[in-house]
Amino acid sequence: MKIPFIPAVLILSLGGCTVIPEPFDKDQLSKQAKERLSIVTLNQDPVSAPINLYDAMARALKYNLDYKVELMEEALRISESDLSRFDMLPQLVATGGYTGRDNYAGASSRSLLTNTESLEPSTSSEKNSLQSDLSLSWDVLDFGLSYVRSKQKADEALIALEHRRKVANRIIEDVRTSFWRAVSAERMLGKLDGLAQNVEDNLASSRALESRRATAPLTALTYQRELIGIKREIQRLQRELMIAKRQLAALMNLAPSEPFTLALPDRNRKPLKQPFEVDEMVTVALENRSELREVDYRLRINSHELDATILSAFPSFRLFVGANNSSNDFLYNNDWVNWGAQASWNVMNLFRLPEHKKTIAAQDNLLEARGLALTMAVMTQVHVSYARYNHLTKTFNTVQQENAIQKRIMDQIRKGFKADTVSKQSLIREEMKTLITEVKYDIAFADMQNAYANLFAAIGIDDFGPDITGSEPLDKLSSSLETLWAERVTPSGLTLLNGNVK
Repeated sequence: MKIPFIPAVLILSLGGCTVIPEPFDKDQLSKQAKERLSIVTLNQDPVSAPINLYDAMARALKYNLDYKVELMEEALRISESDLSRFDMLPQLVATGGYTGRDNYAGASSRSLLTNTESLEPSTSSEKNSLQSDLSLSWDVLDFGLSYVRSKQKADEALIALEHRRKVANRIIEDVRTSFWRAVSAERMLGKLDGLAQNVEDNLASSRALESRRATAPLTALTYQRELIGIKREIQRLQRELMIAKRQLAALMNLAPSEPFTLALPDRNRKPLKQPFEVDEMVTVALENRSELREVDYRLRINSHELDATILSAFPSFRLFVGANNSSNDFLYNNDWVNWGAQASWNVMNLFRLPEHKKTIAAQDNLLEARGLALTMAVMTQVHVSYARYNHLTKTFNTVQQENAIQKRIMDQIRKGFKADTVSKQSLIREEMKTLITEVKYDIAFADMQNAYANLFAAIGIDDFGPDITGSEPLDKLSSSLETLWAERVTPSGLTLLNGNVK
């Protein structure tokens, strides 16, 4: 009469296990958006002074969210590595339970010889009882496998470190480029706005003269075409320069609406020294590039996978000891200690072992091939970076000479305009050329700085010291970065501050 109760419980349980997808509604999405917006720039040092290059680098390493993601990824892998060590310890398991029934569990016996009942129904357990035990067990095979997995987790943590290095170098490289372009914008946008207004005024004057027929139509139209060409060039330069400061703000994780100024360095800069010869750069790159190190770590992880596969083919041997207690009063001893040993062997693992070895060998071949492909790619990047830096250095020298000559021409034009020997049209034309030359100078210097940072990224040398994580105080971080970059070029040549590379 109690049996129909069970299907009813099953039907109710199945009905309760039905899950319907529930997408976020508009209010929840709006709340999440506001929460993220409120904390995206939270707990950051305010900008209280003009930002120089090393301040910008420091802010990027400390507050850039992409870099924070890599830091958290590394911390997670380290935590997983630490946690995996506990798998090598013996298992200490405490259990407790309660059993009950509405009548006694009794039994009788039947003789196998006479086929008669040899014992009247009896019981050896109470209706309700409590059981508890504390057991300590240790499996030798599990210990070996846990040891191998722990070593693999440690290598995963090292791979996360290489990812962080790569992202940090990319961010520093982007900061150097954006900073110098933003410096150019800080210098030039005001001048470009003034020149744009001057062009508009002269366009209006030319059109007025044309409408009054005070000048030849072809002359007026030619002049207007030249002014519009200058206007178009001004707008192009403004577009390029205006986004540079926003890009720098994003790298430093500043809100787009947050104002900040830059510490404008002296324009009279010299090209930075070449690190060293390209063949030496290739050797250093092959030793230090994060992508190649990752391949090496994955090869080591794969070799440990082979160890784990071989271990799993061995028998398991388990030792155990336990303390037990029961509230069953029918027991002669309610407390007892038990111990023993147990061996088991999954023989099918022996048949799977050859296929496992083939799979691991295939993974090894894949990683080796990837390592060779990356080697060629790294060598190419080093040569390209080397050639690019040399080319951009020559370009900067040329633009520097052009800028110096244009300044002298501009001085002569201004003197001629004051003496009424040079027209307003010629003055505007030369002012435009002067501004364009100055912008080109700044952009050429920014490109050279980017190429210089790219050289270190190509050879795998960090753009930050090995002791810098981004968690340091902002002023200390900025000072460390400035010292690092100042020490890279010494009278005896380049000092590469990265581990064992000097």
